[in-house]
Amino acid sequence: MFQSFDSPTRPEDGPPRLARLRAEMAKAGLAGVLVPRADAHQGEYVAPHDDRLAWLTGFTGSAGFACVLADRAGVFVDGRYRVQVRAQVDPDAFTPVNWPEVALADWLKQALPGGGAVGLDPWLHTPEQVEKLARALEGSGVTLREVDNPVDRIWADQPAPPKGAIAPYPEDLAGASHAEKRARIAGALKQAGQTAAVLTLPDSIAWLLNVRGTDIPRNPVPHAFAVIHDDGHVTLFADPAKVTDALRAHLGDAVTLRPDSAFAAGLRSLVGPVRIDPSSAPLWVLRQLEEAGIEVARGDDPCLLPKARKTGAELAGSRAAHLRDAGAMVEFLAWLDAEAPTGQLTEIDVVKRLEGFRRATGALRDISFDTIAGAGPHGAIVHYRVTEGTNRAVRPGELLLIDSGGQYLDGTTDITRTVAVGDVPGAARGPFTRVLKGMIAMSRARFPKGVAGRDLDALARYPLWLAGQDYDHGTGHGVGAYLCVHEGPQRISRLSTVPLEPGMILSNEPGYYREGEFGIRIENLVAVCPAPPLDGADDREMLGFETLTWVPIDRRLVDADLLAADERAWLNGYHAEVAQRVAPLVSAPARAWLAAATAPI
Repeated sequence: MFQSFDSPTRPEDGPPRLARLRAEMAKAGLAGVLVPRADAHQGEYVAPHDDRLAWLTGFTGSAGFACVLADRAGVFVDGRYRVQVRAQVDPDAFTPVNWPEVALADWLKQALPGGGAVGLDPWLHTPEQVEKLARALEGSGVTLREVDNPVDRIWADQPAPPKGAIAPYPEDLAGASHAEKRARIAGALKQAGQTAAVLTLPDSIAWLLNVRGTDIPRNPVPHAFAVIHDDGHVTLFADPAKVTDALRAHLGDAVTLRPDSAFAAGLRSLVGPVRIDPSSAPLWVLRQLEEAGIEVARGDDPCLLPKARKTGAELAGSRAAHLRDAGAMVEFLAWLDAEAPTGQLTEIDVVKRLEGFRRATGALRDISFDTIAGAGPHGAIVHYRVTEGTNRAVRPGELLLIDSGGQYLDGTTDITRTVAVGDVPGAARGPFTRVLKGMIAMSRARFPKGVAGRDLDALARYPLWLAGQDYDHGTGHGVGAYLCVHEGPQRISRLSTVPLEPGMILSNEPGYYREGEFGIRIENLVAVCPAPPLDGADDREMLGFETLTWVPIDRRLVDADLLAADERAWLNGYHAEVAQRVAPLVSAPARAWLAAATAPI
């Protein structure tokens, strides 16, 4: 299996490791140390070598950081992880901190009234992060000091950095050659008056050069750095162990391959102005350029928006991947509906069987993230990952939340369905239907060109707000094309100011969580597309969403009296299309289940 069920951390490991880290701090004259989740590539998912936050604290969530002082250690997490963090860290050693409600600077000023130096590894923090924190600490006596990573000095059995081979990605699936992409980015640099751009995001490098890798679990990207010049030439800095003859032939003469150990020298040899993205490049990169006297131009990673605007080939691939994935999901849901009411299944059984149905397609390369299968109260843990230690029975009369996805060569999928096991819990039908109403509202949205994710986020929340309810995560994230399941810059969130553009793929996933009882989330992926014309409409460009996910939504949990006529029509139309598209792909038993699951309400 791709997914394992071991417990990667133990709360009891935290205190002795914390003591060793404090000893290192004292030797270095530091009042504190920052331990982020991020690696040098600012990835959400990190290789075992870079999983310092989990190793130190026990917290395994994909976002957060720790700040260790001599007398306290805060683990800063957002609303997705507040249940999880309490279960994973030793409360006598680490204190969960609600972030971003509590700002790190405010916490430090309160905890260090006499001031002191707080150490940070410049490889693991961006210029934007460090400069913002430094500004917020001005006048407090608390200062920031760039140091070699102190966690690495005490982590005796730290895994080696990954060395997965870098492989070419088919041009017919990418929709453009890497020569075309390089020329496009080079043109943008020339127009901006910049000689080069430093690329540090693995998915940007993978997209630009039409390559993929295996360095990060669940994300088919390589660990590497690159510099693209204004003539389209690229220098790729990667561990030589990752380079194959097939890669050399694919890249050709316009891409120079150098070992990753040459990255510093490569940066210092550049002639400015050189673009770096202050929100994603390591602070270390900025320091190399500054120390060499090279003019720095701050700007977004030039690959971000072109990568987000999927080509026609990428969209076609995504449609095919989602349809294939829908067949696997329907087989799974039919099996689940027959087996779960017996009370004999566990969460691990569910995860294993779902992966098995995806594997049966013959096209699965990996899962796109560890499957979330939360039964009953575990469904309220937004990013729950079942282990042998937490494995729970799937009990009749409860909800089961399954959030999962597949990595296929032609696309990346991500889908959540919440299903009733046996009798429907009475308290769940209202919240479920309100979540459904929000998902339908987003699916049907029409909006003018230039609208950003923050402008749409409330559409999904409004039905919950009317009932005094909400959820503590964004409504949607960007999704890559056989790349990262979480892709920027596009998202549907109160914080997102990036205008949505045709070709962008996003999730549409409102939810509701009642701690100790259940969790509800319904998620489809959608692609931004031109909206069809309307009689009498203004003469302005309008956009909408094309649904990519075709899997039934549990009708048993829907309170039809809460649906407006147009919402009911949307749901019935969606289910009719699910049946039409997916029935030819599944077995006879699954086809019979599908017919019942998609019957009109």
